[in-house]
Amino acid sequence: MTPGAAAEAIEIEVHLRADGGVAMERDIRLGLTAKPKELSPKYFYDERGSQLFERITELPEYYPTRAEREILAQRSPEIVAAAGEPGTLVELGSGSAAKTRHLLDAMREAGCLATYVPVDISEEITHETADALVEEYPGLTIRGLVCDFEHDLERIPDGGDGRLVAFLGGTIGNLYPDARRDFLARIAALLEPGDRILLGTDLVKERSRLEAAYDDSEGVTAEFNKNVLRVLNRELGGDFDLDAFEHVANYDADAARMDIRLRSLGEQTVRLDGLDLTVRFAPGEEMRTEISSKFTRERLEDVYREAGLRPSGWFTDPGKDYALSLASV
Repeated sequence: MTPGAAAEAIEIEVHLRADGGVAMERDIRLGLTAKPKELSPKYFYDERGSQLFERITELPEYYPTRAEREILAQRSPEIVAAAGEPGTLVELGSGSAAKTRHLLDAMREAGCLATYVPVDISEEITHETADALVEEYPGLTIRGLVCDFEHDLERIPDGGDGRLVAFLGGTIGNLYPDARRDFLARIAALLEPGDRILLGTDLVKERSRLEAAYDDSEGVTAEFNKNVLRVLNRELGGDFDLDAFEHVANYDADAARMDIRLRSLGEQTVRLDGLDLTVRFAPGEEMRTEISSKFTRERLEDVYREAGLRPSGWFTDPGKDYALSLASV
């Protein structure tokens, strides 16, 4: 494809909020003054945090990423057929679209691939991915959105040839039940009768495997968890001592979710000059930094129905560790 033709095939809208710093300040103030204390997992992901997470996905204990890739590699043609051979693939949190290429390949083989809509917070990665994909898939149109899809979901463009809205990586499990229902209901409100959502979810399994996946023997997950404190030190003038906290990862069987926390190793006081805030931690006090819900098929189908969606497809890896599921309005 010539450079001019490639440029014509790409259209990327940028809707980054100018008040991002204000939103972070609000979130962190609310979290650190809550009882119990809690931080949003979105603040893990500065450049270093993203690199650490990439290392986590390659650890022997961390199966979800491998299992999802396996499903996509082996079953994407089935998924595309069950989704009605859509012409448009929308991906929330698209990144480099590494896993998504399996779906794009299957759509191309089915003769239905027309448009890819990457939705991501990083303008640089979205442009790089778009440039690569129009070379790999001649004739593909890319309509990218650079935004925080939690706030800008309704900006996703219409698709007259059927859309498959992919939300992969198990990220839906980081939301509390009410927020999860509301988010899926917003997606449901966007879907036309011929559209589908493709959702990645981790499945309930034995406690030992779940806890090992979030507390690996090399300590990478612990380093990733503590990285949020490094972010607060840099962005908000904090003086968190990372060595004064320990990583805690427990499975809550009643709620069917991993509960990730940082535990204070002693009594301490932390100052965040950017917030003009002083925070005290008691010895052993825990601050939640992430949840990761696990599902059974029955539970996930109930979640879909509560959000106004109808389950329409279920695909697992051979070990039944992870699932990709389809739903429609």
